[in-house]
This record gives sequence, structure tokens and C-alpha cells, in this order.
Amino acid sequence: MTSRILVAMRVPGPPERAFRIFTEEVGLWWQDNPLFRFTPRSPGTVAFEPPADGMPGRFVERLPDGKVFTVGDVTIWDAGHRLAFGWRQAGFGPDHRTEVEIRFEPVGDETRVTVEHRGWDSVPQAHVAKHGMPAMLFDQRHAEWWRTLLASLKGCMD
Repeated sequence: MTSRILVAMRVPGPPERAFRIFTEEVGLWWQDNPLFRFTPRSPGTVAFEPPADGMPGRFVERLPDGKVFTVGDVTIWDAGHRLAFGWRQAGFGPDHRTEVEIRFEPVGDETRVTVEHRGWDSVPQAHVAKHGMPAMLFDQRHAEWWRTLLASLKGCMD
């Protein structure tokens, strides 16, 4: 069984708007967390590049020195419904793979945004990305960060 972090929060407005702000305005709500930086040169500015012309989209971090780090390819871009993308840090090996899936579901006048981040068991416990934390503590801290990010997204939707 693969490990997973699961977090959900309701935000105001319809799913199409939540998806648009999540993907097009990620720079407004994304918050840096020193525990979960993508590269040693982070933080930069994160952005989603949607799929186009038969090419997959990407989730990237544009670093202060002008370099672009690809966090992961977009594997699902279903506007207003689902988004999925790979997630890696610069120190990950070829077998270290995590994936984030976001679901946008209508609930009355709101949208439930659900984040599922899975695959952390592919990253060895001793890897620097896990900061020496036991698996349960690492998952808890990562889930707390995703909750913080969703709360920030919610603030941008008010």
C-alpha cells in the first residue's frame, strides 16, 4: 500500500473558479515552507503550465537565478474537476516518485478541494527530504502544510 496524505477544505464559489485560482493564481496563495522546498536554491515562484499542443503541462518553480525547476508533469488537467501532477525535489533519485491529485467538488455554493499527495513511501526514510522524521510525523507535518496552503487558497477566493 502506498502512503498518502489526504486533506480537504471547502472554499467559496464554484469548482471552475476554484480550479482557475488554484492553477492560474498559484503564486498568490502558495506559501513557502522550509521543510518542503523543491531545491536548495528555493524559494522561487511556482506556476502551472497547462497542457498545450499535445504536450503535457508542468508544475514548475522559477528560481531567483532565472533557472526553472520542473517539480512534475501534469498528468490530469480536467478544468473544474481534477488536477494531478508529479512532485519531486531536486535530491530525488529516479525511483523516488510522489504525485499530487486535487479534486474540485461542488457542495452547495462552495467547492470542496481535496488534496491527495501519495507515494512518499518511494522516498527512503533516511532521505534528506524527510528531515529524519518518523513516517507518521512527516506525513502529519506535510498534511499541516497542505492545510495551510488550502486555507491560503480559501483566502484568495473571498
